Amino acid sequence: MSLYLIFDVGNTRLKWAAVESTKQPSDQQKKLWDYSGSINTQSLQSPEHRAELADYISKTLPKPDAIAFSCVAGKEAIHQLQSLFPQWQDIQWKQLSGDSAFDGMRTLYQDPSKLGSDRWSAIIGARCLSKTNSLIVNAGTATTIDVLGSNGMHYGGWILPGLSLMHQSLEANTAQLPLAARDASTQGFGTSTNEAIIGGCDAAQIGAIQYALDLAKQMNVPIEKIWLDGGNAKTLMNQIQQANLLGTEKIEVSEGLVLRGVWAWLLKNI
Repeated sequence: MSLYLIFDVGNTRLKWAAVESTKQPSDQQKKLWDYSGSINTQSLQSPEHRAELADYISKTLPKPDAIAFSCVAGKEAIHQLQSLFPQWQDIQWKQLSGDSAFDGMRTLYQDPSKLGSDRWSAIIGARCLSKTNSLIVNAGTATTIDVLGSNGMHYGGWILPGLSLMHQSLEANTAQLPLAARDASTQGFGTSTNEAIIGGCDAAQIGAIQYALDLAKQMNVPIEKIWLDGGNAKTLMNQIQQANLLGTEKIEVSEGLVLRGVWAWLLKNI
């Protein structure tokens, strides 16, 4: 039995997981990862924090047979990540990029090398879970929305500011708008400035998803499944459910789509 160590280095969070070869990326059980964790990506810049992370992982799990990763945090973050385990120098690190090939899938992106590796990884992860026309929404620092056909074609997508970036932008670039705080009463049209900001930013995110559904239908790629992932996924899902929008029965929050996609790609490249 083999063990695989996988990293998803995002702009805000670094997530890691390890999984045994007895499992498959298409599995949907709740306990998918044998080991997993998450830290702030900026922790990689600190030698002390890198040492703590490396020590924790190396003492938590057996020596892996392969390591793979996706990184959108820049070349320095990649260098810092790959310096974590000098005792495992005989293990080859494999990096998934936006132009990495995956059997049965291709993208219409004009330059696939410019496609974010996190987006491509999440698309691969969604493909492992469903062969239907899918919308992949990764609601993190940025919110990305991608259309994947049942034929394995990635038709493209959108990138927009995530919820926190929207809130921070309003605070930073207006004279009288505060940094809004979400509360349980935030539903529908706001009757206070705080509610108006929270509700407006939610509406922008949900409205983009609805527009993507409409546009995909016009393209003869009617969406049958929406995969929602990222740090703001549960918040968006809660708002969607409370307002009974988008056909909630076809939406599923699936944590770790990027990790799942990197894992699936790794299995074809070892």
